[in-house]
Parts: sequence; structure tokens; C-alpha cells
Amino acid sequence: MNGMHFICDPLEIERKSFEIIDSHIPAGKFGSKELWVLKRVIHATADFDYVETLRISHDAIDAGINAFKKGVTIVTDTKMVAAGINKKALNKWGCNVKCYIDDPDVVSYAKNNCITRSMAAMIKAVEEPDNRVFAIGNAPTALYQLVELVKNRKARPELIIGVPVGFVGATESKELLKALDIPYITIEGRKGGSTIAAAIVNALLYMA
Repeated sequence: MNGMHFICDPLEIERKSFEIIDSHIPAGKFGSKELWVLKRVIHATADFDYVETLRISHDAIDAGINAFKKGVTIVTDTKMVAAGINKKALNKWGCNVKCYIDDPDVVSYAKNNCITRSMAAMIKAVEEPDNRVFAIGNAPTALYQLVELVKNRKARPELIIGVPVGFVGATESKELLKALDIPYITIEGRKGGSTIAAAIVNALLYMA
């Protein structure tokens, strides 16, 4: 290939990737658990901006690990987040993932009430007691609705991973999340996405 050399061993690729990531993160800025989450986010995105914008509440990582060890259900706002979560790690703890976006009740409720399906999905999801962890990577309206449900005492998740991406409502929904007394992991600003939400879930599952 024009004299270029590519590393083809998957383990060596991962090792080299984390070596490069480590060289760009200021020493001592993060605790070991927070650093592991950050490195997984950067590994999934190749974006070092997250060194400055990742926000983790003081009890969020332990809350997530403890929840997974109890075999909870993780609710996602998109199928992309669900697809990116490591199934082997999920099965180890007896956890599972649900995404309600295509549920017929959700589709009908959203249409009848003139709201997004992402919002309707959160309204339905909080009705099930096993849904204890929420990972929102795409829809700011989903995070906004979940925040409102918590504020109105209709939901009490053990952890909210709120990293929706976008230009309309993404930044604002994350600021609302940070004002709750619920353990959270978020990204400040417009950046985020399904890949990041899945990476954070996986980082916690691996630590568990």
C-alpha cells in the first residue's frame, strides 16, 4: 500500500490507541474511574475536546456500577445506542436494554399529543420499575422530558447518561440535567451522540 505500514492486530491497535490518548490527557486532572470513562469516550470519537467538556457528578460512576450489578434495564433513546452497548458485558450482570421509539403506544401517544416520539418514549419508559438507567445520545427532547418526569416525581433513575447532540435544545437539556439531584454523566455544549452514550455505558459495564 504505497509503502505505508498498517497495524493489523486488533489488540495492538487498541493498545496503541490508548497510548496516544494517554499522552494527550493532563496528568492528575481526573480520578482513575473518571479517566477510564473519558478515555472510552475519546477512543470512540477521536476527539480530545471531551477532556474539557465531560461532566460526571461525584456519585455517578459508583451509582452506575451498582445498578448494573443488580441486573437493571438500560433505556436508550435510539436503537443506535442500544446496538453499541456490549452484549457480553450486559449478559454477565443480567442486564438488558430497551428502546421504546418504535413502540406502537409511543407512536400513537406522540401523534395524539403533538410531541416527539423521543418524549413519548420516556413517558412510557418510566412506567416500568426495572428501567433504572437511562442513556440518551441523540434526542434533546428525550432528555428534557426525562428531566421533567424526575422533577414531577414520576421517575427516579439511578443514573442518567445525557449526551444528546444537536443545535436545538442539546446544550439546554444538559444544563437542566445538571440541576437535578440525580447521578449524571453529560457532555457540555452541542457535542454528544449515540456513540458516546454507548461508550459511557460500556465503560461502566467494564468497570463493574
